[in-house]
Amino acid sequence: METAIAFASVGLDRADHIRGDAEALGNLMNWRARLLKLDGIDPQIAPDGGLDWGTLADADPEAELVFLGLMGDGPSASRPCFAQVAPSLIGSVAPPNPRLWAAMGMLSPTDLAIYGGARSLVDWHARHRFCARCGHATKLAKGGWQRSCTNTACNAEHFPRVDPVTIMTVECDGEMLLGRQPRFPPRRYSALAGFVEPGESLEGAVKREVLEEAGITARSVQYVASQPWPFPSSLMIGCHAYTDDKTITIDETELDDARWFTREEVCYAMTGAEDGAFIAPPPFAVAHHLLKWWLEQ
Repeated sequence: METAIAFASVGLDRADHIRGDAEALGNLMNWRARLLKLDGIDPQIAPDGGLDWGTLADADPEAELVFLGLMGDGPSASRPCFAQVAPSLIGSVAPPNPRLWAAMGMLSPTDLAIYGGARSLVDWHARHRFCARCGHATKLAKGGWQRSCTNTACNAEHFPRVDPVTIMTVECDGEMLLGRQPRFPPRRYSALAGFVEPGESLEGAVKREVLEEAGITARSVQYVASQPWPFPSSLMIGCHAYTDDKTITIDETELDDARWFTREEVCYAMTGAEDGAFIAPPPFAVAHHLLKWWLEQ
């Protein structure tokens, strides 16, 4: 895909070799280091429309500092970047609200990728202050890419995780199956989606979700593109599939509606028009790129 997918650009050099080197990491916490300013876990926007950065002097003395990576070209030009996990932060699993969408719409692809990674990581720390194995407190380790249990009888190590989600379009006789969830704005339709379950392949997840949500038996699943989705920390795995039967049986606990749309209807909706058969998913969403990919085939 030629068009950049939101949150998927290369934001920073993650510098994995530094994370486990306490001395090297400590040496980076100097006057050159940058601190990403966040409003909780929402971005703060600078006057120039980019992310707002400060110095480590701006950090809460009680906060944990997460090493995001290095910014700039070459060792001499690279600047270490951090984010803070304030003691009062509780994290959030809520979807983005209109104010957050507007703020993110101001960011460049690079800034959006930096923010997306930072949001997921900071949120994970805020929601994992205690060990899932024994219940004792955990502490930040490896620059924020691990939490370690403080109970010496446990010593469990916990790592940031992403949740794989399949999101898929389904085709039959040149038409595309799209659905709408109850929380969608009026007339908005998008690709079906669902979490991958334990012990399940991506192809299996696509087929199961399409069958569960729309009663459609899918086949010939193919991968198209992926998108990090920091709400709170998913990996959207975009796929396309086919079916030989258009009969829809909706799971009303998951969807308000599901319909087949012609190529002409999809094409018109993707122009941004609001008077067509449906309103297309926004450019931020990988579903938008799935529809664009299908039209280009």
